[in-house]
Amino acid sequence: MLQDVVGAVVAVVCVGLVYLAMAARVVKQYEQGVLFRLGRVAGDVRQPGLTLVIPFVDRLHKINMQIVTMPIPAQEGITRDNVTVRVDAVVYFRVVDAASALVKVEDYKFAVSQMAQTSLRSIIGKSDLDDLLSNREKLNQGLELMIDSPAVGWGVQVDRVEIKDVSLPDAMKRSMARQAEADRERRARIINADAELQASKKLAEAAQQMSGTPAALQLRLLQTVMAVSAEKNSTLVLPIPVELLHFLERGAQQPAPLTDNAQQPAPLTDQGAPDG
Repeated sequence: MLQDVVGAVVAVVCVGLVYLAMAARVVKQYEQGVLFRLGRVAGDVRQPGLTLVIPFVDRLHKINMQIVTMPIPAQEGITRDNVTVRVDAVVYFRVVDAASALVKVEDYKFAVSQMAQTSLRSIIGKSDLDDLLSNREKLNQGLELMIDSPAVGWGVQVDRVEIKDVSLPDAMKRSMARQAEADRERRARIINADAELQASKKLAEAAQQMSGTPAALQLRLLQTVMAVSAEKNSTLVLPIPVELLHFLERGAQQPAPLTDNAQQPAPLTDQGAPDG
């Protein structure tokens, strides 16, 4: 009799252990569990830790609550200024309502991916090429709003969307390179002209300052000679006084006098022939 009781107790304990093993579920820290009882959502979302279900009656679905990084495949489109580009991006999102993400949409990751691709093509068509290249922060905000609006009903929250790369045709790249080169050349010419203007003003001030003291010009000439002679070369420098140059210039401007033996033109008579 005692052996039958012990056997019955052992059998009950074994059945209880089997039942407990089948009923026990562990939800990890980064997950939440949605319990379906006979096909319907039962109770609240199960939080991380050990939870019990009814075997063969309840089914527990675990939803990852971590931030998901999903790359958006490159989408080709035509910008508002008629330029063909290929743009790819990345979207960061996470589940905030596990029950809605599991019940209201069949596959929330696939739904977010398709919505992101459609929104990216729409953004390309509404933007200019300059905005895609230099004003990406504003486009990222608009793209995030377009994806997040329908995703809220799915229990998904979009944290951030980033445009990674913009691929341009080779012809457009060459045109942009020529444009950048022309712009840099224009700025270089403006800088050179500005430098020449400043240098001319300084030279005018220096000339005005030296005109009052002629000895300063001679000192400057001697400094130039010393600077040239300090280099090890075979150049011979012969300084010529500026006064000598002025003297030669005045001499070249004076006309040469006529000599005594020069023939004078004979006066004309009334008939137009020379006398004698």
